[in-house]
Parts: sequence; C-alpha cells; structure tokens
Amino acid sequence: MPLAIISGTHWGDEGKGKIVDFISQKANLVIRAQGGSNAGHTVVVDGKKYVFHLIPSGILHPSIKCILGDSMVIDPADLLQEIQFLRDNGWEESLQRLLISQKAHLVMPYHRLFDQLQESFRQSSRIGTTGRGIGPAYADKVARWGIRTVDLLNLDTFKEKLQLALNYKNAILKKVFQYPPLSFEEIYSQYQDYANQLKPYIINTLPVIHDALASHQNLIIEGAQGTMLDLDHGTYPYVTSSHPVAAGSLLGVGLGPISAIQSVGICKAYTSRVGEGPFPTECLDDIGKTLRERGGEYGSTTGRPRRCGWLDGVVLKYAVQTNSLTSLVITKLDVLGGFSKIYFCSHYRIGNQVTSELPINPFDWKIAQPVYQELEGWESDISKIQFYQDLPQTTRNYIEFIEDFIEIPIAIISVGQDRNSTIVRKEIF
Repeated sequence: MPLAIISGTHWGDEGKGKIVDFISQKANLVIRAQGGSNAGHTVVVDGKKYVFHLIPSGILHPSIKCILGDSMVIDPADLLQEIQFLRDNGWEESLQRLLISQKAHLVMPYHRLFDQLQESFRQSSRIGTTGRGIGPAYADKVARWGIRTVDLLNLDTFKEKLQLALNYKNAILKKVFQYPPLSFEEIYSQYQDYANQLKPYIINTLPVIHDALASHQNLIIEGAQGTMLDLDHGTYPYVTSSHPVAAGSLLGVGLGPISAIQSVGICKAYTSRVGEGPFPTECLDDIGKTLRERGGEYGSTTGRPRRCGWLDGVVLKYAVQTNSLTSLVITKLDVLGGFSKIYFCSHYRIGNQVTSELPINPFDWKIAQPVYQELEGWESDISKIQFYQDLPQTTRNYIEFIEDFIEIPIAIISVGQDRNSTIVRKEIF
C-alpha cells in the first residue's frame, strides 16, 4: 500500500506542484490535504503553464482521481474558476475524476473581508497574508462557526448556519471596525448558485481513500505551503493557519499512522519566502535579485516578489526531522548555473553561540546570522540534462554535499519547469 506524502521543507513555493504532477504518472489517487486558494501549485506540460490553487496537481493525468481533502478551506468562486479553466483548456474529462470532501470548510465573503481588515489593524505588525480569507476560515472552524461543503447539500441547513454566523460577523464589523453590515440575501443567493454547481462533486471521500489503500493503489497526499509556515512548527506568528507538515497531511485526509509511507520533502536549490517574517539567509544584494529573476520568483497566487537567498540547511534539517522525511526532491537546480561560488547555510550564529538548532524565541530569529559553507559552482546550462551522471561534477558535488548533510537520499532533481525536465535517482513508486 504505497503512500507518498509531499511536504515543503521551507516557507512554501518549493515546487510541489511540478513534483506531484511528475510522480502522479504512477499514481491512482491524489489528495490535497490542507490550505485553500492561498496555495499556487504550478504544472508545465508541453510548454503550457497550469496554476492550481485548490485542485490537486495530478488532475492532468488520465484516470487519476483527485480529492479536495477534509482539512481544506474552499472558496467556491475560486474553485469554479479553476473548473472552468480546465473546461476551457480541453480537460472536461478530468472533472469526472474530481471529488470534494463533505468535511471541508467553506471560505465565505466575510472571511476575505476580515482577513484584509485584520491585516490593516495590525499596521506595522502585519503577517503578510494572501488576503484570501484562509486564516479567518480556519479560525471559524476552530471556534465552531464554520460552514462545511456538506451544508451545501441541504440549503435549509446552510441558510440557518449562514444567518447565525452573519449576525455574529456583522456585529463585529459594526462595533470593532465601524464597517457596514454584509447582506444575508446577497450571500445566500450567491452560495445557492455555488451549491447547484458543486453538488455533483461533494461526497464522503473517506471510503474512496480506504478502498484505494485496500486495493494497494498508489496514493499521493499533496501538502500546501511549507514546514516553516506550519501553525505549530513554523516561524510563528508568520505562519499559515493549518498544518503543512506530514503529520498534518495525514490528519487532513482522514488517516492515522500507517505502514508503507514515504515522506517526501520538496526543497529548492536555494531558499525563498513570501511575506513577512524571519529569513536568515536572505540576500538583499544582487545575488538575491539574480535568484529572483532567474527563478521567476513571483508568487503564483499574489504576484508578490519573493525574498531569495542561499539554501538554509538549518531549516532543511529541521524539516527532515519534523516530517520524518524518507527522501528529498531538489527543484530549480538550473537556477544556480552561472554562480562561480555557491553558499550553503549549515549553522546559525546567535549572539556568541554557533548552533544547528532552529530558534523558537522571536528575538533569536531576528539576530540569527547564517554560517556558510562555500562550494564550487558551475557555469554551464544544465536544463537539458536528463541523467544524473551527465551533470557537471561540481553540480553533483553540491547535491551529494546536501545529501550527506541531511542523511537521507535525494531521489529526484528538477532542472526546469516542464514535466520532462526531471532527473530521477530513486523512484518514489
């Protein structure tokens, strides 16, 4: 019963979409575990770019079922836009394989509004959210104000829950933010329409998942965001509102600890992050700009330029431990071509102490300075190379240095955006 969990090792944007699409060639079922349309997973097939915010990245392979999992928060407008995009691009057939968990929560218009108002309220202490209502939707889930996709199957239930929640939200809007109330009639009418369009996809997905496991099919759980954005294990408070770590992915699809799990981490050959928060290896000079331009480091969800720097090995080793990684995938290795020297952060200097441990104290994060190992770079373009042994020796030295540092194998190397620009050293399935 092969099961692969795909997790980002840093602050998201590691290339999970491409890798899920690539290994989906041997999969039967792909499940998005958590998050919402704050994710932006990019897949390039035959030169055409597809960006999925909600739909699992395996959708472009025939016969693969794709599930939006229990712990997701789904904005119906965004989802229907993606569905229409697939139709417009000749993927109508794929929609017959798309399933939505009845347990997933809905992102409501007031969630987007509260996301923006709360960020504004923070002023200089802003988190740097995408503004898509993800945090407020999860907050309502925990506070038990949430509305789930199953409620779209019974509009009387939906109506009752919406009225209660909206009365509460409007009271806060008025008393805290001096903001005019939202219209019940407008929201209800809008979600009536969403319900009619989405009903065919909404089912109890747990039997589908367990049937696939029982019949020894290949399953992929596709995480969103990254380890350092995990609500518990990331750089709090500059985190997302869910659990992108591997254990969170299992919880997010309705599974507990089971055997035959492959925990696969996705890591760029360098490091990037979007939004506010600590980033010890960030390069504020021409190196950072070069990495951003070469790597196309602009958020696929927001369009915001990503902060870029050398690979942070302290974070990477932490991610190996936190996700119990069994193998690693390195993406965007081609971006480093042309650098005569490459730097790898092996430790932090915090005050007078050199440590390999990740800080927890926010003050320590602020003063943490990277301790670098210097490696030889390579001048050649590696984007067309298909076999590991054909990579320049210095490129292989970099890969093997990382491998020795984290003490797990590097299974796959990506040297370009396209599905075929991928070097396999160890099969996932």
